[in-house]
Amino acid sequence: MTGEIARVADHGALMDQVYRGQRHIYDATRKYFLFGRDRLIEELDCRPGQAVLEVGCGTGRNLHRIGRRWPGVALHGLDISGEMLKSADARLRGSAHLTLADAAAFEPLSLFGRDGFDRVVVSFTLSMIPEWEAALAQAARALAPGGSLHVVDFGDLRGLPSPARKALRGWLTHFHVTPRLTLGLEAVNVAAASGMGLTAPRGPLGYYQIVRLTRR
Repeated sequence: MTGEIARVADHGALMDQVYRGQRHIYDATRKYFLFGRDRLIEELDCRPGQAVLEVGCGTGRNLHRIGRRWPGVALHGLDISGEMLKSADARLRGSAHLTLADAAAFEPLSLFGRDGFDRVVVSFTLSMIPEWEAALAQAARALAPGGSLHVVDFGDLRGLPSPARKALRGWLTHFHVTPRLTLGLEAVNVAAASGMGLTAPRGPLGYYQIVRLTRR
């Protein structure tokens, strides 16, 4: 087994360990602190017939909502955790093409039979991926011409009182979550390298950050 394959297998096993039990209560609990997801979905501005990919689709919660908010789109999702995909399969009931894959190294054509996607969504996923910069760049490469990448993840939390900020960051570490404070800078680098348009609004109190990259 090569080092790359071993790395992916190890991270997948870790995520399965984390979510094997949690996946059953994930959506009920995460709604209280994964803010910004519905804002991202509302701003996708999809049209019927377009293809949407979620990188790190988890339980399928976002894909389900995207399908309801933007009827007629073709839904696709990948995740490194087979345990989470069990929940996604049960929720989406065949309405999305789901597969097990590494966010930092996936090939849209071999996995989904598509060269690219009109919308790519990455929701509170980069903060759990060791090679998150590679995952961001790969998500951008998965865009079709004119497509857009939509990322939401934890921000710098600077609007929160210091004790609350420290407590939240400490709690997140128990779930192997590390806020990517340089996400905006990395997005600038990806945009510059690929000639993409970039916007990066900040959520209230800096709780979350959103990045949108658009392929021209």
